[in-house]
Amino acid sequence: MSPTPDAADQLLRFVDASPTPFHVCRTVAADLEAAGWSRLDEREPWPTEAGRHYVVRGGSLVAWSSTDVATDAFRVVGAHTDSPNLRFKQHHDVGTDAAAVVALEPYGGPLLDTWFDRDLGVSGRVVLRDGGERLVSIDEPVLRVPHLAIHLDEDRKGRDIDPQRHLNAVWGVEPREFLVWLCEREGLARPDVLGFELMAHVIQPSARVGAAGDLVAAPRLDNQATCFAGLQALLAADAIDGIRPMLVLFDHEEVGSTSERGAQSDLLTTVLERIVLASGGSRDDYHRAIAASMCASGDMAHATHPNYEDRHESLHHIALGGGPVLKVNQNLRYASESRGAAAFALACERAGVPLQRYVHRADLPCGSTIGPQSAARTGMITVDVGAPQLAMHSAREVMAAVDIDLYTRALTAFFSPQGPLPG
Repeated sequence: MSPTPDAADQLLRFVDASPTPFHVCRTVAADLEAAGWSRLDEREPWPTEAGRHYVVRGGSLVAWSSTDVATDAFRVVGAHTDSPNLRFKQHHDVGTDAAAVVALEPYGGPLLDTWFDRDLGVSGRVVLRDGGERLVSIDEPVLRVPHLAIHLDEDRKGRDIDPQRHLNAVWGVEPREFLVWLCEREGLARPDVLGFELMAHVIQPSARVGAAGDLVAAPRLDNQATCFAGLQALLAADAIDGIRPMLVLFDHEEVGSTSERGAQSDLLTTVLERIVLASGGSRDDYHRAIAASMCASGDMAHATHPNYEDRHESLHHIALGGGPVLKVNQNLRYASESRGAAAFALACERAGVPLQRYVHRADLPCGSTIGPQSAARTGMITVDVGAPQLAMHSAREVMAAVDIDLYTRALTAFFSPQGPLPG
């Protein structure tokens, strides 16, 4: 199958515009606004008439189309905005006579060796004295984490990476304060910057690769590919009586989701309840709506690695270009159960896309997603799904271009169920 024209290229532009969770939300919000969605403030009363709205809480975003029937079911596609990377320590200027150095530390579980000897930019959020916020994105080669020369290695086989000592980045010859330089660059007064969340990002542009251009190489495919596909699906979803489509993008999945805006927070449940109440419903109506609702938790999936086939469950090989992946784990590292699995299989069937089924090897620890956490918080039937990729948690990952389109089509169909529903 061939992807929809420009689908892969649209994803590449999305990723390159979104080096941090805050920028993901800004990118998504801009597309929503262009399509007629309006932003709501959690601190203000919400409109009682049906409409299309979204809210942003830090690096998380929730968008939905509301109806005027309080008990209408929600169809939710969830994803996460954060990716493993290197982030600035609070005191990051390292005193050294050798070079200007900033101290970085790993966020989540990055493949650390993939961050060495790359041109890195700086991005994130700063909070100002007056309470204002500023997103920054310096998409230039500012930082570089250098490897130790092989001649200085005792066995010349490469050293174990100590995240405390070996991840600091050089950014010049003459030592100086990094935040002073950043403020000068951004037109800010250094005393006005009272808080910051800064991180490094790979500045090499995302690209179509392979002899036929049928692969995509990019940073943060886990999980910005799902953020992109979920957004496109929401924008394309058909209006179905009795269904309220919703996209929820959580921050902090890579570190456990326990924050004011993660999947373990009240963000989703608060928004769901306020939608029902704004439509004139009661608490009982809210619980009735939730009981009829369903969530597809989207997170990228492991394609079978051609160089390490033995690391995969032999009965569940996953092909690049083979279509969306249904993820099942008997110990509930994924939230999928049979009703949700059936609903997603129906969506793929309606969309005319193939479905792959993934099970992790029983003798290896399995990663997790927002699925189990959001399912526990809401009580919704939940299915864990994804698109196949290689090099997950690398500074630069790879997937098949066609899978972007197949994934989007499956999520679009999930938003707009037809006929009797499982459960």
